[in-house]
Amino acid sequence: MFSRWTNSHHDQENDPHEAELKVNELKDAIGPQSGRSLQFCTNACFRRYLEARNWNVEKSKKMLEETLKWRSTFKPEEIRWNEVAIEGETGKIYRANFHDRNGRSVLILRPGMQNTASLDNQMRHLVYLLENAILNLPEGQEQMSWLIDFTGWSITNNVPIKSARETINILQNHYPERLAIAFLYNPPRIFEAFWKIVKYFLEAKTFQKVKFVYPKNKDSVELMRTYFDEQNLPKEFGGKALLNYDYEEFSKMMTQDDVKSAALWGLDIKLQQAGNGYSGAEVAPEPVCLAPAAG
Repeated sequence: MFSRWTNSHHDQENDPHEAELKVNELKDAIGPQSGRSLQFCTNACFRRYLEARNWNVEKSKKMLEETLKWRSTFKPEEIRWNEVAIEGETGKIYRANFHDRNGRSVLILRPGMQNTASLDNQMRHLVYLLENAILNLPEGQEQMSWLIDFTGWSITNNVPIKSARETINILQNHYPERLAIAFLYNPPRIFEAFWKIVKYFLEAKTFQKVKFVYPKNKDSVELMRTYFDEQNLPKEFGGKALLNYDYEEFSKMMTQDDVKSAALWGLDIKLQQAGNGYSGAEVAPEPVCLAPAAG
């Protein structure tokens, strides 16, 4: 049985009963959880980690345990917009006001708009927006799409390799199976040298989700349009909509979403204190088993 699971993980994806057996096996392997870890470890979460490791329970267990350890120290559910707002002033990463054709949240990344130098703060900003994208997924949808705009990108404001590597590390190791597709739109030729290095950090599954789109390449443009309605897609990505990032309006939206996130994680009191300048850690009350904010 186990060799069949190992050699053909498509069985799990196509057979709900087989998948359920593996989910229960991973659940038993992880053991009892409490607090936020209990809330995080839903069946959907177990399935994502199993899919990320081709349904190998031992590898999935190791991966999930590392995420639980990371979340206990990084505390992504506690990050609030006012803590990372400076990173969002230029709109270098933000959640779009539209979804793709499958109802997925969309993150727009504009590496040419980098405005800070602190890697730690940049990663907190990224994680905050990953959590926010997940928070705003419609019921039954677990993945997001990325659109990467190279307007203003040059070798002088290039994202450091260290930043790119840490971004990939967080996405692959702590948000497995959250990325559906990433479109890199019309990158300049000089980006090729950067990509040759970065692609080695990508696992095979992630690499397959990264698509380059060039306006003169009809096949790549058509592929992109199977994911996005042309009316929603900004002109910067070959669509017809206007890309208008309004920092003040986006800040208001994020502040409202902070309230939803705090309620989801049982952090209403902490959110109120954070608004008054308090930023210390608190022990969250034992939550009921709600839909997770990440996986």
